[in-house]
Amino acid sequence: MEVDKRERELQSDIVSIQKITIVPKILDVICRTTGMGFAAVARVTEDRWITCSLLDKIQFGLKPGDELKVKTTICDEVRQFKKPVVIDDVTSDPVFCEHPTPKMYGFRSYISIPIIRRDGTFFGTLCAIDPKPAKLITSEIKDMFSLFSDLIAFHLQAVEKIEISDANLLQEREKGSAMLEQKNAELEKMNQELESFAHVASHDLQEPLRKIETFSNFILEKDHEHLSSSGKHYFSRMLKSVNRMQTLIRDLLLYSQVKVQEQSVEYKSLNSVIEEVKQNNSEELADRHAAIEVLDMCDAYIIPFQFNQLMQNLISNSVKFGKSGVDPIITISSKIEKGNSEINSKLIPDNNYCHISVSDNGIGFEPEHSEKIFEVFQRLHGREDYEGTGIGLSIVKKIVDNHKGVIIATGEVNKGATFDIYLPQPEGTHTGN
Repeated sequence: MEVDKRERELQSDIVSIQKITIVPKILDVICRTTGMGFAAVARVTEDRWITCSLLDKIQFGLKPGDELKVKTTICDEVRQFKKPVVIDDVTSDPVFCEHPTPKMYGFRSYISIPIIRRDGTFFGTLCAIDPKPAKLITSEIKDMFSLFSDLIAFHLQAVEKIEISDANLLQEREKGSAMLEQKNAELEKMNQELESFAHVASHDLQEPLRKIETFSNFILEKDHEHLSSSGKHYFSRMLKSVNRMQTLIRDLLLYSQVKVQEQSVEYKSLNSVIEEVKQNNSEELADRHAAIEVLDMCDAYIIPFQFNQLMQNLISNSVKFGKSGVDPIITISSKIEKGNSEINSKLIPDNNYCHISVSDNGIGFEPEHSEKIFEVFQRLHGREDYEGTGIGLSIVKKIVDNHKGVIIATGEVNKGATFDIYLPQPEGTHTGN
């Protein structure tokens, strides 16, 4: 019986990790940032090593729920000492060059960070391996892994709390609304804690970036004439990387702060919103010689701040992905109309929707990417071609979801893209322009 209980607990731990929707993105960011081909979250005990979630680009051969003999893993040592292990190249590492594990599993670079629950107990590891060497022994990589480990532990506790709360609610349903109010209060508290954690994490990441930027600029200003051309080039690349990281952190925070709870809906003139966005982005529009053509616009019920951000992201997206040598032209229109399930199954025929259309004459995209472009960190083009974090359109999608609406992207390569947004409106809202 004790063995069965322990097995159920381990399986529950695996399921809890799989419920944390941000974990696959964390593993993707790790592989993109480090260049490593395998990253995983593992549940590690004294006698078990179990895969909870993974990203495998090197055909290592594991899937969620699979196990390795714990004594053959370096994660076992991480568990014992609760300290990270980081290896750039095992062949030249003074501690692990003769360790049997790298030879057994065929890797040269390795990193494993302990995941510690908030009560101090050891859960497992966030780890990555690759058959090639990698540059991992840097403060930036270690800080990133530690941040992700803390984030997983934080979400793990939230999932476990919600599961416990749900179980208690089911058992105590007859107690009525008092228990429901308690659960809502607990969830609200957890949301506030998650917000607080996001702000603290942002500060902890931004502070070293600010220092790197400050000291780099100081050196460039004071010792510019003494630096070699290659030195100046490396400083310039470093500052660009810092700026990209700062932008990424800001966009991630913005994405996390688009909350369902923000339901301050107002009846607004969409034309006034567009004019405000145009004024806020006047310099960028002027620099790119971009024109915004505003056609017939209606009034609609929207969440003003979020809708403003939505339009700003769509306009910036159109400007960024303009064709070389062609001035961007962005056309915007809106009207109240009845739903059409032939356009999208989520559009209810008898309901009113505000249909906003934003189209451009930019580089467009292949039709098969019409869903992919809304995923976090998904980029259809290399960073060397187009700057950005891959989060802007994800924020747009999340804002539309908050409005309980629908967004449809259509595009054609070298002919432009169109974003059609349908936001539900109360019964009786005037149809037409």
